[in-house]
Amino acid sequence: MASVEVTDPMSRLRSDFPIFADIRASRPFYYLDSAASSQHPVVVLDAMDRYYRHSHANVHRGVYGLAEEATGIYETARRHLGRFIGASDPAHEIVFTKNATEALNLVAQGLGRVLLTPGSHVLLTEMEHHANLVPWMILQEQIGFTIEYLPFDAEGLLVLDGLDAMLERASILGVTLMSNVLGTLNPVAMLSEKAHQHDVLVVADGAQFVPHFVTDVSELGVDCLAITGHKMLAPTGIGALWARAEILDRMQPFLGGGEMISDVRLDGFTANEIPHKFEAGTPPIAEAAGWDAALGYLEEVGMGAICAHDRSLTSYAMNQLQQRLDDRITIFGPRDVTKRGGVISFELADVHPHDVAQVLDQHGVCVRAGHHCAKPLMRQLGVGATARASFYLYNDEQDVDALVDALLDAYRLFHD
Repeated sequence: MASVEVTDPMSRLRSDFPIFADIRASRPFYYLDSAASSQHPVVVLDAMDRYYRHSHANVHRGVYGLAEEATGIYETARRHLGRFIGASDPAHEIVFTKNATEALNLVAQGLGRVLLTPGSHVLLTEMEHHANLVPWMILQEQIGFTIEYLPFDAEGLLVLDGLDAMLERASILGVTLMSNVLGTLNPVAMLSEKAHQHDVLVVADGAQFVPHFVTDVSELGVDCLAITGHKMLAPTGIGALWARAEILDRMQPFLGGGEMISDVRLDGFTANEIPHKFEAGTPPIAEAAGWDAALGYLEEVGMGAICAHDRSLTSYAMNQLQQRLDDRITIFGPRDVTKRGGVISFELADVHPHDVAQVLDQHGVCVRAGHHCAKPLMRQLGVGATARASFYLYNDEQDVDALVDALLDAYRLFHD
C-alpha cells in the first residue's frame, strides 16, 4: 500500500477494499454505515486466507511446528493490539472476546461480582449503548445494587452537575468514549481522574472511538476498555477487553471450559494465568490474524490522518445537510465537530427513518435506521428511531453529496 499524506484524499485508499470495486461495477454504492461495521482491505482478507491455507492449527495445545506457528500468529495479534492502545503489558492485559459486548459482559460478571454488594452503586450515562447498560442490569437483578445515570443536555453533552456526589456513592463508572448515536466525544480523561479520586473504577466502551482516534489507555486513565474488531477494518467475531493486569487478576472467569484452566479436579478447578483464564475454548484465530493485519494497515495510514479526515468530512457533511436541507432535517448531537466523531444521526421531517433508509438505498446510499441499540437515549431525544450516516477513511465528499441528494429526493417523494 502506498504511503498516504494527511492532505491527500483518503478516497484513494478505496481501491484497497474489494467490495467497492465489486459493487460499484454494477450500481452506485456509497457506504455510510461504518459505525455498524467497517469494510475490509485486501490485506485483512489475505491474512485470514493465508492463515487458513498455510498455518491453521489450534493454539496453545500442540507442540508440533504448525501449532506453534498458529500460536505465534495469535499471540502476536494480542501484543500488537495492546501496543496499539498503549497497554503497559500487551502480552497479559488483552483478553480476546467475540466483540465489545462480550467484553463488557465479562467486566460486569467477572469484576462486578467481586466488587459489588446490595448496597453498591454503579454510575452509567444515558447515552450508553445497550452493551454497557444491559450487562449491569442483569447483574443488578442478581445482586440488587443501585444504578444511577449521568444525563446529557440538548446539545448531546454530558451534564456533570452533581458528578462528585454520584461518584462518592459509586464503585464503578461505565462510560462510552464516543456515542454511537450522538457522536459525542466524552471527557473520559477528566472523568477518570475524578472517579479515581473517589476510588471508583472506570469501565469504558471504546467500540466507536478506537477505530478513529489515537488511543492511549494511560492518557485516558480508564481501568477497563472494551474494543471490537469489525468497526476497525477487521473481521466480525473478534473483540477484546483491555484491563490493568491487577484488575484482571482480581476478576473471576466468566466462561468455563478448555484453555482457561491450569488444573481441574472432581472437587473444583484452578484458573489459568491471565489473560488465558478468560479465553475458554478454541479462540478466533483467523480473526486475530485479520485484526493484526487491520492494525498494521491503520498504522500505515496513520491514526492522526484518519482522525483529521473524519473531522473534515464530518464538518463538510454537517454544513451540506444544514445548508441544503435547512429546517427539513434535525441533526442530533454536538454542532461543534471537535466535540464529536464521524457519526451523524438525523430525522427528516415527517418521514420515518426506515422509509428514509429505503429511499436512500434506491440511490445506492447505505445508512442505518433504527434505535441503534440505544433505546434509553432515543427516549431522551423524544424519538423512536433515527437515520444515521457514519464515515471512515474510505469515504469522501462524493459520498456526502450522494447522501444529501438522496435525502432531498426522499423529502420530495413524501411531501410533494
